[in-house]
Amino acid sequence: MPKSSKVQPWSLEGSELCGERCLQIGYWERSATEKARTQSRQRMTGMLFASLRSQPMDFFERTYYRRGYKRIAGVDEAGRGPLAGPVVAAAVILPEQGVEERLYDSKKISLKKREELYEYILTKASGIGVGVIGNEEIDLLNIYRATLKAMALAIANLPIPPDFVLIDGNQRLEVPLPQRCIRKGDQLCASIAAASIVAKVTRDRMMMEWHERYPQYNFAKHKGYGTREHREAIERFGICELHRKTFQGVKEYL
Repeated sequence: MPKSSKVQPWSLEGSELCGERCLQIGYWERSATEKARTQSRQRMTGMLFASLRSQPMDFFERTYYRRGYKRIAGVDEAGRGPLAGPVVAAAVILPEQGVEERLYDSKKISLKKREELYEYILTKASGIGVGVIGNEEIDLLNIYRATLKAMALAIANLPIPPDFVLIDGNQRLEVPLPQRCIRKGDQLCASIAAASIVAKVTRDRMMMEWHERYPQYNFAKHKGYGTREHREAIERFGICELHRKTFQGVKEYL
């Protein structure tokens, strides 16, 4: 190994093991540093969620309850990416004491579990609102603006008005309410996770109904997303009234 001032203090003069020993020492130092960082992260996580063991995803709700807010709504959407169908948003206000069942990002769980949690949320939530923007309005507005409009509609459709809103993502909504955006909020925040489940199940059921009218596209399976099967069906049968005409993969067949 070439001599280096960095390894001289650990050199064993005349030994063939000098290079190996230096590498081992460097490895031990890196391992110790990484171990210390990991332990530090674990300690911080433990401090952050120490009081949330029964429901580790309600940290944000508890934070704003302590600040005096009483009706905190989580907001999320489903259906930004598909080639067909609406974008659906949901707003969910959970009880201040939280819920016993563990909630998850709707994309991380099975269909069966998602349906079970959907029914559970319906029975436990203090309020649920849903906003739907159809494919024609998506083409008119663009998907970005349509998604924000669906979220605002979901909040407006809550049976009780919220006094604070937690939003999945990084884009604030044009609603007259205090709000906080949370990146990957559906993985971190209980009420946003609940909203993601409600939005996903609502949209999936809508696409199942459309499947009965247009079985050739098999919406029941892919829910309008741009799978290979769906793209091949568009190529074979053309598009239907449910397709988003401004989307790549659809507009080529107008």
